[in-house]
Amino acid sequence: MSSGLERVQKILERIEDIEFILNENDLKITTAIEDKIIKPAIRMNIVRIAEQFIKLKDDNRFIILENFTSEDLKGIASVRNYIAHDYDSTDDNIIEDVIRYNLPVFKTIIQDLINK
Repeated sequence: MSSGLERVQKILERIEDIEFILNENDLKITTAIEDKIIKPAIRMNIVRIAEQFIKLKDDNRFIILENFTSEDLKGIASVRNYIAHDYDSTDDNIIEDVIRYNLPVFKTIIQDLINK
């Protein structure tokens, strides 16, 4: 079983992967989520982030999870399910909101956890 710290580190790495994709290709979020090559990479990283949150819950790492709002945790799980089960019709606006608003919050919280 991985430690909670290893799991949050993996979440941070996936967030940084998305940032790298956007920065390396000098793309705005709206352009990136419409690109036929970049779009699946971003979505897969979002799924991977959500999977790590699920594993934190399964591992009873509640002391870590309590740093995130229940709305954020439910939201990332819902987006993961939406992507995984209805991939072709996933609303790009939802993905854009996750990238623009949720991931920066997750990143800040995780960096604070790692630095403690």
